[in-house]
Amino acid sequence: MTIKVAALQMCSGMDPEKNAATMVKLARQAAADGATYVQTPEMTGALMRDRDALRAMLRDEDTDLIAATAADLAKELNIHVHVGSTAIARPDGKIANRGFVFGPNGKRICTYDKIHMFDVDLDNGESWRESAAYEPGKDARVVDLPFGKLGFAICYDVRFPSLFRTEAMAGAEILTVPAAFTRQTGEAHWHVLLRARAIENGAFVIAAAQAGLHEDGRETYGHSLIIDPWGRVLAEGAGEGEAVVMAEIDLDVVKASRAKIPNLKNGRDFNLDILPALAKGGMTV
Repeated sequence: MTIKVAALQMCSGMDPEKNAATMVKLARQAAADGATYVQTPEMTGALMRDRDALRAMLRDEDTDLIAATAADLAKELNIHVHVGSTAIARPDGKIANRGFVFGPNGKRICTYDKIHMFDVDLDNGESWRESAAYEPGKDARVVDLPFGKLGFAICYDVRFPSLFRTEAMAGAEILTVPAAFTRQTGEAHWHVLLRARAIENGAFVIAAAQAGLHEDGRETYGHSLIIDPWGRVLAEGAGEGEAVVMAEIDLDVVKASRAKIPNLKNGRDFNLDILPALAKGGMTV
């Protein structure tokens, strides 16, 4: 089955209404060009360092502006709209970094909460403690859509191959990685990580990215990507600025790639032996 998909590249600011308007504009452009599935980046609703200000604007998933706008868009355009993620107030008072998928009828099909938290100190002095504000998700997820089976990840999740392998083993044919990758880490790892996840799982990868200098001062890498199961980049965005990154994907390519390299079938359980350090001149088995 062949479909047109789109990764909507954004540079979200601190005003959810402006970001929602950008999402609408880009989604309509993508649909006009034939896309039946569109994906937005991580933190579509707002990129904001000030956590108190972020908490003040938070809504639950039933009243969130980005989720409601995406639902209306999906119905208006008769497409699947995947909000890569936005900040959502949880009933327990914590925050979820949550993605949504809405169907052509405007109904919410599923959600996914980012599992792995970006807690790092970078060489350039940047320090991030995502776990200080967000509650990590606990559930990997695969959803069977009319055009194929979709697996979910968000940004930092890309560094944990077992998540993608679990989803691929459950039948995922398209792996999604909406992101707000920092420029420093993006320049070093973005392309190679995403291509690796596609190759090792014989799956398409769609990764809508935040791109450029944001209102809160952070800088994201951009380069939204659509990659085929052989690791070939089918479409790519620039390093900054809004864009609609589109490609035609054929799900039969997944079957063909997994037949050529059947590593999902060839995996085996194994034991790990940790051997003691050898004495000088010693031997081991």
